[in-house]
Amino acid sequence: MKGEVKLGKGGNIHDNVLLGSDEGGIVDVGENAQIRSGTVIYSEVRIGKNFRTGHNVLVRENTVIGDYVLVGTNSVIDGDCQIGDEVSIQTNVYVTKGTIVESGAFFGPCSATLNDKYMRYGADLKAPIIKKGARIGANSTILPGIVIGENAVVGAGSVVTKDVKPGDVVVGNPARSLKR
Repeated sequence: MKGEVKLGKGGNIHDNVLLGSDEGGIVDVGENAQIRSGTVIYSEVRIGKNFRTGHNVLVRENTVIGDYVLVGTNSVIDGDCQIGDEVSIQTNVYVTKGTIVESGAFFGPCSATLNDKYMRYGADLKAPIIKKGARIGANSTILPGIVIGENAVVGAGSVVTKDVKPGDVVVGNPARSLKR
């Protein structure tokens, strides 16, 4: 542990977990956390109660995570993110810097969000917003600045290039509306 670490009661922190960073700051993890080996959580991260990780999870700085959140094995939350309550992030998911994920959202295995439209260092970054109850299927990619509407579904393997309306089901590359 590096910097100031606050751990709620009832948690289980496995071996080989790194909480905090050399830059100092606070890591605040709520009660009943289950943080598995290989996980690294940077400083300036606030996590609610009943947080669970798989192995080798990375949570970067300035991130806020709600209650009852699961982050699966080998997943990355790349900083400056807001994750709501009861969010499920499955194995090998990449949540790009600045992404907002509202409560009840689901990310299937190997899905990714992107924030850099032109793939240039220092470019104007614009992260996606995943609204309440949205479901992102396995191996899907959400391009920069996209809004996935409330209770929308993104089918497995889709590449989302345009905003998805609330309640829509989209599939394909590029993703197109299948039904509401």
